[in-house]
Amino acid sequence: MQLFVNDLTVIDFSYLCPERGMVGESWIVDIILDGSLNEQSMVLDFGRVKKQIKRIIDGAVDHKLAVPAEHQYTHVTHHDDGNSYWVDFMRPNQRSIHLFCPADAFAFIDAEQVTMASVTEYLRAVIKRELPDNVQGLELHLRAEEIPGAFYHYTHGLKKHDGNCQRIAHGHRSRLYIALDGVRSAQLEQQWAATWQDIYLGSQEDVAAIAQLQLSQYGQSVTEKSHIAYSYTADQGLFELIVPVAENYVIPTDSTVECIATYLADTIKQSYPSNAIKVTGFEGVGKGAIGYA
Repeated sequence: MQLFVNDLTVIDFSYLCPERGMVGESWIVDIILDGSLNEQSMVLDFGRVKKQIKRIIDGAVDHKLAVPAEHQYTHVTHHDDGNSYWVDFMRPNQRSIHLFCPADAFAFIDAEQVTMASVTEYLRAVIKRELPDNVQGLELHLRAEEIPGAFYHYTHGLKKHDGNCQRIAHGHRSRLYIALDGVRSAQLEQQWAATWQDIYLGSQEDVAAIAQLQLSQYGQSVTEKSHIAYSYTADQGLFELIVPVAENYVIPTDSTVECIATYLADTIKQSYPSNAIKVTGFEGVGKGAIGYA
């Protein structure tokens, strides 16, 4: 007997890619359980699937940075406190990425690349450890939202958030709608989606001097000519990040979706002062904010 749940959850996270750098993603999760009926004549109660398995998935990947542990660029160093890691992703041509974060900010994927297949295997192993004995089979299907128009991948961190959004390197794959006087502009949507493709959206107040960060041996040769650094302390601990300048965009506010939508509307207004601007910014799948100018 098989039990399925579509759209069980959406995992919003980022991952390290040798070519693209730090990539924000939003993947929808569908699940199929294969097993015998229990004493309730069920494979597993839907309520338990939606709560327990969603909790497991969210705890394993959601709002984390997925690191390809077996890639040659990846170097992981444990801090003496036992609760934090340095992760240095040594891409060539001054495109390296460096992080110092609490351990819970990372998901270490035992593969050379972070892909839907490698994340599926990672999640399957985590979930199977907590399934009841009558469930023998587990299928996971990860998929991206179908977006006919413009979208972009971004990574950010929200130090003021009291949940996992405070992690400095998590992200989203997001739609973008821009309207002038009530009419959507595909040109502007594509322009901004291209500008922010695979971008780190940082807050001006979190920018820090590289020399002031806790650097591993791999990060000590990085300079401010090629890289920009961020550092902040949140409830979960100290978060530090160094990214290539070419893959970064600094905004003057926090990088909540509300602030992103407002920033875009205000910026576009400067080029179209006589038009009413409406920006619908998405944060992953099916949620977001609207900014006007």
